[in-house]
Amino acid sequence: MPKSILSRYLDADVLARIARQRFEPYGVVQGNLAGSHRSALAGFAVEFVGHREYVWGDDPKYIDWRVYFNRGRYVVKQYAMETNLVCHFVLDTSASMRYGEGDQQKLRYAARLVVTLGYAVLAQGDKVSLSTFDDQPRGFVPPSNALAQIVRMTEHLDDSEPRGKTAMGECLAQLAARFQRREIVIIVSDFFANLDELESAIQRLRFARHEVVLMQVLHHDEIAFEFRGPTKFIGLEIADELITRPEDLRPHYLAAFQTFQNRLSELCQRNKAEHVVVDTSRPLADVLADYLHFRNRARRFR
Repeated sequence: MPKSILSRYLDADVLARIARQRFEPYGVVQGNLAGSHRSALAGFAVEFVGHREYVWGDDPKYIDWRVYFNRGRYVVKQYAMETNLVCHFVLDTSASMRYGEGDQQKLRYAARLVVTLGYAVLAQGDKVSLSTFDDQPRGFVPPSNALAQIVRMTEHLDDSEPRGKTAMGECLAQLAARFQRREIVIIVSDFFANLDELESAIQRLRFARHEVVLMQVLHHDEIAFEFRGPTKFIGLEIADELITRPEDLRPHYLAAFQTFQNRLSELCQRNKAEHVVVDTSRPLADVLADYLHFRNRARRFR
Protein backbone atom coordinates (compact mmCIF):
# COMPACT_ATOMS: atom_id res chain seq x y z
CA MET A 1 0.00 0.00 0.00
CA PRO A 2 1.22 3.56 -0.66
CA LYS A 3 2.14 4.38 2.90
CA SER A 4 2.71 8.09 2.28
CA ILE A 5 -0.91 8.55 1.18
CA LEU A 6 -2.39 6.39 3.94
CA SER A 7 -0.41 8.18 6.65
CA ARG A 8 -2.13 11.45 5.74
CA TYR A 9 -5.50 9.95 6.58
CA LEU A 10 -4.96 7.11 9.06
CA ASP A 11 -3.36 7.42 12.48
CA ALA A 12 -2.39 4.30 14.44
CA ASP A 13 -3.29 5.93 17.76
CA VAL A 14 -6.78 6.82 16.51
CA LEU A 15 -7.32 3.28 15.20
CA ALA A 16 -6.18 1.86 18.55
CA ARG A 17 -8.73 4.02 20.40
CA ILE A 18 -11.65 2.61 18.40
CA ALA A 19 -10.35 -0.93 17.83
CA ARG A 20 -12.79 -2.51 20.30
CA GLN A 21 -15.81 -0.54 19.10
CA ARG A 22 -18.00 -1.92 16.31
CA PHE A 23 -20.08 0.14 13.92
CA GLU A 24 -23.46 -1.57 13.93
CA PRO A 25 -26.73 -0.64 12.21
CA TYR A 26 -29.63 0.39 14.41
CA GLY A 27 -32.08 -1.75 12.46
CA VAL A 28 -32.12 -4.71 10.13
CA VAL A 29 -29.96 -4.86 7.01
CA GLN A 30 -29.87 -6.91 3.85
CA GLY A 31 -27.05 -8.61 5.67
CA ASN A 32 -24.43 -11.27 5.10
CA LEU A 33 -23.28 -12.48 8.51
CA ALA A 34 -25.95 -13.73 10.87
CA GLY A 35 -24.59 -12.99 14.30
CA SER A 36 -22.81 -9.91 12.99
CA HIS A 37 -25.83 -7.84 11.95
CA ARG A 38 -29.54 -8.53 12.15
CA SER A 39 -30.66 -9.43 8.65
CA ALA A 40 -33.93 -8.84 6.83
CA LEU A 41 -33.36 -12.08 4.91
CA ALA A 42 -35.16 -15.16 6.18
CA GLY A 43 -35.58 -18.74 5.00
CA PHE A 44 -32.27 -18.89 3.12
CA ALA A 45 -29.84 -21.78 3.33
CA VAL A 46 -26.74 -20.58 5.20
CA GLU A 47 -23.22 -21.88 5.67
CA PHE A 48 -21.26 -21.73 8.93
CA VAL A 49 -18.02 -19.82 8.30
CA GLY A 50 -16.49 -19.29 11.76
CA HIS A 51 -16.61 -17.40 15.05
CA ARG A 52 -15.96 -13.92 16.33
CA GLU A 53 -15.86 -12.48 19.83
CA TYR A 54 -19.24 -11.66 21.37
CA VAL A 55 -19.99 -7.92 21.55
CA TRP A 56 -22.56 -6.48 23.95
CA GLY A 57 -25.77 -6.02 21.98
CA ASP A 58 -25.34 -9.16 19.83
CA ASP A 59 -28.26 -11.57 19.74
CA PRO A 60 -27.52 -14.23 22.44
CA LYS A 61 -29.05 -16.95 20.28
CA TYR A 62 -25.90 -16.91 18.14
CA ILE A 63 -23.54 -17.56 21.09
CA ASP A 64 -21.69 -20.87 20.71
CA TRP A 65 -22.21 -22.31 24.18
CA ARG A 66 -19.98 -25.30 23.44
CA VAL A 67 -17.00 -22.99 23.03
CA TYR A 68 -17.97 -21.18 26.24
CA PHE A 69 -18.09 -24.38 28.31
CA ASN A 70 -14.82 -25.68 26.83
CA ARG A 71 -12.80 -22.46 26.78
CA GLY A 72 -14.69 -19.96 28.95
CA ARG A 73 -15.05 -17.51 26.05
CA TYR A 74 -18.16 -15.93 24.60
CA VAL A 75 -18.04 -16.22 20.81
CA VAL A 76 -20.73 -15.79 18.18
CA LYS A 77 -21.37 -18.15 15.29
CA GLN A 78 -21.19 -16.52 11.86
CA TYR A 79 -23.02 -17.73 8.79
CA ALA A 80 -22.49 -16.65 5.20
CA MET A 81 -25.52 -15.20 3.44
CA GLU A 82 -25.85 -13.33 0.18
CA THR A 83 -24.99 -9.73 0.99
CA ASN A 84 -23.54 -7.70 3.82
CA LEU A 85 -23.89 -4.32 5.45
CA VAL A 86 -22.94 -1.52 3.08
CA CYS A 87 -21.93 1.85 4.49
CA HIS A 88 -22.02 4.69 1.96
CA PHE A 89 -19.97 7.78 2.81
CA VAL A 90 -21.16 10.92 1.02
CA LEU A 91 -18.67 13.78 1.42
CA ASP A 92 -19.32 17.46 0.70
CA THR A 93 -16.35 18.99 -1.15
CA SER A 94 -17.91 22.40 -1.80
CA ALA A 95 -15.96 25.61 -1.20
CA SER A 96 -17.28 26.19 2.34
CA MET A 97 -15.44 23.03 3.42
CA ARG A 98 -12.16 24.83 2.68
CA TYR A 99 -12.44 26.88 5.87
CA GLY A 100 -9.70 26.34 8.46
CA GLU A 101 -6.01 25.53 8.38
CA GLY A 102 -3.97 22.34 8.65
CA ASP A 103 -5.70 19.36 10.23
CA GLN A 104 -8.53 21.62 11.43
CA GLN A 105 -9.58 22.53 7.89
CA LYS A 106 -13.09 21.15 7.55
CA LEU A 107 -12.49 19.07 4.42
CA ARG A 108 -9.17 17.74 5.69
CA TYR A 109 -10.74 16.74 9.02
CA ALA A 110 -13.82 15.27 7.33
CA ALA A 111 -11.68 13.21 4.95
CA ARG A 112 -9.70 11.73 7.84
CA LEU A 113 -12.95 10.96 9.66
CA VAL A 114 -14.37 9.17 6.61
CA VAL A 115 -11.25 7.09 6.00
CA THR A 116 -10.84 6.14 9.66
CA LEU A 117 -14.46 5.15 10.15
CA GLY A 118 -14.40 3.42 6.77
CA TYR A 119 -11.37 1.40 7.86
CA ALA A 120 -13.22 0.32 11.02
CA VAL A 121 -16.20 -0.83 8.95
CA LEU A 122 -13.93 -2.76 6.56
CA ALA A 123 -12.22 -4.41 9.53
CA GLN A 124 -15.63 -5.90 10.41
CA GLY A 125 -15.83 -7.48 6.96
CA ASP A 126 -18.46 -5.01 5.74
CA LYS A 127 -18.51 -2.88 2.60
CA VAL A 128 -17.93 0.84 2.22
CA SER A 129 -18.29 3.25 -0.68
CA LEU A 130 -17.39 6.92 -1.12
CA SER A 131 -19.14 9.64 -3.11
CA THR A 132 -18.11 13.30 -3.28
CA PHE A 133 -20.17 16.28 -4.41
CA ASP A 134 -20.36 20.07 -4.51
CA ASP A 135 -22.86 21.58 -6.94
CA GLN A 136 -22.98 18.20 -8.69
CA PRO A 137 -21.85 14.63 -7.94
CA ARG A 138 -18.09 14.31 -8.48
CA GLY A 139 -16.20 11.08 -7.79
CA PHE A 140 -17.48 7.66 -6.80
CA VAL A 141 -15.65 4.70 -5.27
CA PRO A 142 -18.03 1.70 -5.59
CA PRO A 143 -18.74 -0.53 -2.56
CA SER A 144 -16.13 -3.10 -1.60
CA ASN A 145 -15.04 -4.94 1.54
CA ALA A 146 -11.45 -5.42 0.36
CA LEU A 147 -8.86 -3.63 2.50
CA ALA A 148 -7.51 -2.08 -0.71
CA GLN A 149 -10.70 0.00 -0.68
CA ILE A 150 -8.97 2.34 1.76
CA VAL A 151 -6.27 3.04 -0.82
CA ARG A 152 -8.89 3.76 -3.47
CA MET A 153 -10.68 6.13 -1.10
CA THR A 154 -7.53 8.04 -0.12
CA GLU A 155 -6.41 8.34 -3.74
CA HIS A 156 -9.80 9.80 -4.65
CA LEU A 157 -9.70 12.20 -1.70
CA ASP A 158 -6.19 13.31 -2.65
CA ASP A 159 -7.62 14.44 -5.99
CA SER A 160 -10.56 16.28 -4.39
CA GLU A 161 -10.37 20.04 -3.95
CA PRO A 162 -13.04 22.13 -2.20
CA ARG A 163 -14.76 24.18 -4.87
CA GLY A 164 -18.11 25.44 -6.07
CA LYS A 165 -21.39 25.98 -4.30
CA THR A 166 -23.43 23.35 -2.51
CA ALA A 167 -26.40 21.73 -4.24
CA MET A 168 -26.90 19.14 -1.55
CA GLY A 169 -30.52 18.18 -2.07
CA GLU A 170 -30.15 17.70 -5.83
CA CYS A 171 -26.88 15.78 -5.47
CA LEU A 172 -28.24 13.45 -2.79
CA ALA A 173 -31.24 12.69 -4.99
CA GLN A 174 -28.90 11.66 -7.81
CA LEU A 175 -26.56 9.68 -5.56
CA ALA A 176 -29.45 7.78 -3.98
CA ALA A 177 -29.93 5.91 -7.26
CA ARG A 178 -26.62 4.12 -6.57
CA PHE A 179 -27.79 2.69 -3.25
CA GLN A 180 -29.71 -0.52 -2.66
CA ARG A 181 -32.29 -0.88 0.11
CA ARG A 182 -31.60 -1.04 3.85
CA GLU A 183 -28.08 0.36 3.81
CA ILE A 184 -26.34 3.04 5.87
CA VAL A 185 -25.77 6.47 4.32
CA ILE A 186 -23.38 8.76 6.20
CA ILE A 187 -23.44 12.32 4.87
CA VAL A 188 -20.40 14.36 5.97
CA SER A 189 -20.76 18.11 5.49
CA ASP A 190 -21.14 21.45 7.26
CA PHE A 191 -24.77 21.37 6.00
CA PHE A 192 -24.75 25.06 5.13
CA ALA A 193 -27.37 24.38 2.48
CA ASN A 194 -31.06 24.71 1.74
CA LEU A 195 -32.65 22.67 4.54
CA ASP A 196 -35.97 22.16 2.73
CA GLU A 197 -34.16 20.52 -0.19
CA LEU A 198 -32.03 18.52 2.23
CA GLU A 199 -35.12 17.24 4.02
CA SER A 200 -36.70 16.10 0.76
CA ALA A 201 -33.55 14.14 -0.08
CA ILE A 202 -33.41 12.54 3.37
CA GLN A 203 -37.07 11.58 3.13
CA ARG A 204 -36.34 9.72 -0.11
CA LEU A 205 -33.47 7.87 1.56
CA ARG A 206 -35.61 6.96 4.55
CA PHE A 207 -38.44 5.80 2.27
CA ALA A 208 -35.93 3.34 0.77
CA ARG A 209 -35.32 2.10 4.34
CA HIS A 210 -31.80 3.47 4.55
CA GLU A 211 -30.36 4.47 7.90
CA VAL A 212 -29.18 8.07 7.52
CA VAL A 213 -26.43 9.75 9.57
CA LEU A 214 -25.62 13.45 9.25
CA MET A 215 -22.09 14.16 10.49
CA GLN A 216 -21.88 17.94 10.64
CA VAL A 217 -18.23 19.01 10.54
CA LEU A 218 -17.72 22.57 11.79
CA HIS A 219 -14.68 24.68 12.56
CA HIS A 220 -14.57 26.06 16.10
CA ASP A 221 -14.73 29.60 14.67
CA GLU A 222 -18.15 28.81 13.23
CA ILE A 223 -19.39 27.49 16.56
CA ALA A 224 -17.98 30.10 18.94
CA PHE A 225 -17.25 33.13 16.70
CA GLU A 226 -14.40 34.31 18.94
CA PHE A 227 -12.87 36.83 16.54
CA ARG A 228 -11.35 40.01 17.97
CA GLY A 229 -10.62 43.41 16.43
CA PRO A 230 -11.50 44.68 12.94
CA THR A 231 -11.87 41.64 10.71
CA LYS A 232 -12.50 41.04 7.02
CA PHE A 233 -14.90 38.17 6.30
CA ILE A 234 -14.70 36.74 2.77
CA GLY A 235 -17.41 34.51 1.34
CA LEU A 236 -16.24 31.08 0.20
CA GLU A 237 -19.27 30.24 -1.95
CA ILE A 238 -20.41 33.77 -2.77
CA ALA A 239 -18.34 36.73 -4.01
CA ASP A 240 -18.88 38.94 -0.98
CA GLU A 241 -16.73 40.64 1.66
CA LEU A 242 -17.50 42.31 4.97
CA ILE A 243 -15.19 44.36 7.20
CA THR A 244 -16.59 44.79 10.69
CA ARG A 245 -15.99 44.58 14.40
CA PRO A 246 -16.84 40.95 15.23
CA GLU A 247 -17.64 41.89 18.83
CA ASP A 248 -20.68 43.80 17.53
CA LEU A 249 -21.68 41.01 15.17
CA ARG A 250 -21.16 38.11 17.57
CA PRO A 251 -24.55 38.02 19.41
CA HIS A 252 -26.46 38.26 16.12
CA TYR A 253 -24.32 35.58 14.49
CA LEU A 254 -24.64 33.19 17.43
CA ALA A 255 -28.42 33.64 17.54
CA ALA A 256 -28.71 32.94 13.80
CA PHE A 257 -26.34 29.98 14.07
CA GLN A 258 -28.31 28.45 16.94
CA THR A 259 -31.57 28.90 15.01
CA PHE A 260 -30.03 27.08 12.04
CA GLN A 261 -28.73 24.27 14.27
CA ASN A 262 -32.14 23.86 15.88
CA ARG A 263 -33.79 23.59 12.47
CA LEU A 264 -31.28 20.97 11.36
CA SER A 265 -31.73 18.94 14.56
CA GLU A 266 -35.52 19.08 14.26
CA LEU A 267 -35.26 17.99 10.62
CA CYS A 268 -33.27 14.94 11.72
CA GLN A 269 -35.70 14.10 14.51
CA ARG A 270 -38.70 14.30 12.16
CA ASN A 271 -37.07 11.91 9.72
CA LYS A 272 -35.39 9.57 12.23
CA ALA A 273 -31.91 10.51 11.01
CA GLU A 274 -28.91 10.72 13.32
CA HIS A 275 -27.30 14.15 13.74
CA VAL A 276 -23.71 14.31 14.99
CA VAL A 277 -21.96 17.68 15.43
CA VAL A 278 -18.17 17.52 15.06
CA ASP A 279 -15.86 20.36 16.14
CA THR A 280 -12.57 20.17 14.20
CA SER A 281 -10.68 21.50 17.23
CA ARG A 282 -11.35 18.17 19.01
CA PRO A 283 -8.95 15.26 18.50
CA LEU A 284 -10.37 12.83 15.96
CA ALA A 285 -9.73 9.91 18.31
CA ASP A 286 -11.99 11.48 20.95
CA VAL A 287 -14.72 12.29 18.43
CA LEU A 288 -14.89 8.76 16.99
CA ALA A 289 -14.49 6.96 20.33
CA ASP A 290 -17.29 9.04 21.86
CA TYR A 291 -19.53 8.60 18.83
CA LEU A 292 -19.14 4.81 18.62
CA HIS A 293 -19.60 4.45 22.38
CA PHE A 294 -22.79 6.54 22.30
CA ARG A 295 -24.09 4.74 19.22
CA ASN A 296 -23.54 1.29 20.70
CA ARG A 297 -25.18 2.29 23.98
CA ALA A 298 -28.18 3.74 22.14
CA ARG A 299 -28.45 0.60 20.02
CA ARG A 300 -28.96 -1.60 23.10
CA PHE A 301 -32.14 0.26 24.05
CA ARG A 302 -33.75 0.24 20.59
